[in-house]
Amino acid sequence: MSRSLPGSARDVALLVARIVLGVVLIAHGWQKLATNGIAATIDAFAGIGVPLAPVAAVVATAVELVGGVLLVAGAATAVVGGLVVLTMLGAGLFVHTGNGIFAADGGWELVGVIAAAALALAATGAGRFSVDHAVASRGAAAPAESSRAAA
Repeated sequence: MSRSLPGSARDVALLVARIVLGVVLIAHGWQKLATNGIAATIDAFAGIGVPLAPVAAVVATAVELVGGVLLVAGAATAVVGGLVVLTMLGAGLFVHTGNGIFAADGGWELVGVIAAAALALAATGAGRFSVDHAVASRGAAAPAESSRAAA
């Protein structure tokens, strides 16, 4: 019994998941930074009672925008995934849980799905088509090259 997709299919699935999640995060981060503006985002966070609204708004914007770009590239996937989970947990607790499940009603479904996807990527890794894989492969090749040079 196979516990996951075969190698190439798994890597393509992880790539698609990273790109979709990353684009959604980039869009939300861009909305906070450029569309609405960071000042309006801070005001909105303060208006709904988010503690330390200026800090929370900047952190959420950075995690979404920079984290989204890193996820698309597959760079620092475990760290970014963890930060996204924490950011979505905060959004869920401070903004969405009182509104039920459905996003159309201001509920937690979108932040829940984003957090679950980020958690899954943090747990599984970015896959072969990623910066993380390229860095790990290069690091694994370096000791072999060193031992050949020493011989």
